[in-house]
Amino acid sequence: MKAHTALLALALVAGSAAAKLPALSDEAKAKAAEAAAKTAWSDKVAAYQLCQSMDRVAAGYLQRVRAEGKAVQATPTPPCSDPGQFNYIPPEPKPIEAAGAHSPPQTAATPHNTTQPAAPGSKP
Repeated sequence: MKAHTALLALALVAGSAAAKLPALSDEAKAKAAEAAAKTAWSDKVAAYQLCQSMDRVAAGYLQRVRAEGKAVQATPTPPCSDPGQFNYIPPEPKPIEAAGAHSPPQTAATPHNTTQPAAPGSKP
C-alpha cells in the first residue's frame, strides 16, 4: 500500500515538473529532428545487416542440405537494401505566407463581432 502511495505522489510531482518546462528553441528542435533521422537510419542499417546475416545462414543451410543429397529449393526473397551513408538535410523553413500565419485573402463583409443585438426574427 505504501508503494502505491509513493508511486502516485511521484507521478503527481513528475507531471507538475513536466508542465513547467519551457518551449524548445529552434536549435533544440533542429537537433532533435537530426537525432530522430539518425536513429531511423541506424534502424535501417541494423535491418540491412540482419538481412545479410539471414541470407548467409540460409545459403549455408541450403549448401549443407544439398550436400546430403536432399532436393531443396530456396524461397525467393527480396534483396537486402543498403541504406547508404547517413546524410541529413534539414527541411527548409516555410515562409510566413505558406505557413498560414496571416489573414485569409478574402475581404470580410461584416465584422466578426458586433455590439448590436441581432434583428428580431433572425437566426443567430
